[in-house]
Amino acid sequence: MLTSDENELLCRVGPGTSMGNFMREYWFPGLKSDELPEPDCAPVRIKLLGEELVAFRDTDGHVGLVDNYCPHRRASLFFGRNEECGLRCVYHGWKFDVNGDCVDMPSEPAESNFKGKVKIKAYQCQERNGVVWTYMGSRPVPPPLPELEGNMHDSYHITVLHRPINWMQGLEGEMDTLHVTFLHLGHLTTENTKPGTFNYHQAKNREGKFDVRETPHGTSYGMFRATDEGQNYWRVGHILFPFYAMVPGIENPLGANAGFIAYVPMDDHHTLEWSVRALKPGETPSDQLRDYLPNGTDWYGRYKITQNFANDFLIDREAQRANTSFTGIKGVRQQDMAVTESMGSIYDRTKEHLGTTDQMIIRTRRRFMAAARALAEDGTPPPGVDTPTVYHQRSGQVALAQNLDWWEATKELREAFNVEAMAMETSG
Repeated sequence: MLTSDENELLCRVGPGTSMGNFMREYWFPGLKSDELPEPDCAPVRIKLLGEELVAFRDTDGHVGLVDNYCPHRRASLFFGRNEECGLRCVYHGWKFDVNGDCVDMPSEPAESNFKGKVKIKAYQCQERNGVVWTYMGSRPVPPPLPELEGNMHDSYHITVLHRPINWMQGLEGEMDTLHVTFLHLGHLTTENTKPGTFNYHQAKNREGKFDVRETPHGTSYGMFRATDEGQNYWRVGHILFPFYAMVPGIENPLGANAGFIAYVPMDDHHTLEWSVRALKPGETPSDQLRDYLPNGTDWYGRYKITQNFANDFLIDREAQRANTSFTGIKGVRQQDMAVTESMGSIYDRTKEHLGTTDQMIIRTRRRFMAAARALAEDGTPPPGVDTPTVYHQRSGQVALAQNLDWWEATKELREAFNVEAMAMETSG
């Protein structure tokens, strides 16, 4: 378990915090490109790392991400006019471009040079395949975008969910691969699954043994169970700094899918959970029973679904009793939401009791805290910031001979990063 101070270090991400400063060294998803569908469209309220910001697309199509508050009298720029390559405050007409420069100050005399002395906080943005990436760090020249393959194909699928929990709470759920056997697949038995399949192995043996590796991208795990055929069934996944996860999924063979999940902190108590993956030729994506509510314009009004904690995620107790569903909750992601949100928005890790199957959580927490402290104390660059190729990983499930080292044996499948081949398949 963590101490109270360690829990604070791990979870707090606002301006000036060690973990928040650590995250600011990286590029990460700020919003979807289609939230700003055309030049000079309506601006959008965005909350990231505890900061209230406004995103807009200017006349030339460039995305700006600026402070919500006009530096004149602190009125909200959300109400501003997006026009002629700038966002104009409706209070006194001050106008700012995507770089945060004041480009017009009509309320001042023509001879005044005050306009040149005023600048608003603005963060750099880059768009790639449906994602507006943002860099909130202090480097004048930011690092390169991470080479996360799921966002590097022209054919892709993106979903975003609002989660009223701390970022680490959601990310730890992705590290805990053993829960799949219970939370998602607890209704399966050896009688209702096909022998030799991944689900059969999970139904037959619900315990697991872990091996965890510290890597250039963060941490990776392999969890294995012995099979009837004398092999080990492995579930392989990764945590990639600062808050990305690649998980084995329910039926995914290792290396077959290119994608990632991201837990982007809005603040200490709210997170946007991103799922980004490349589509295979001819694939039609599914949103897994999610019924989205219309997006609102307030800070926490985007990407909410009808199933939520207030309505108990529409749990079906009859389905639970009949064991047609272990939880009675429809949707894999909704099942995850129910348990992690039931812990509270920041759960008290000083009261937990971790076992051998929690090795990935334990090691990853330590690595996060050590990296954040190293940056704060001596400026050590966080893992992966300047080496985008370390994100060339895939996750999934595989059966291996019991005498093999899983990390070496899975290298080719794990590092199956291949943007060119996917592009050729799509174009062909």
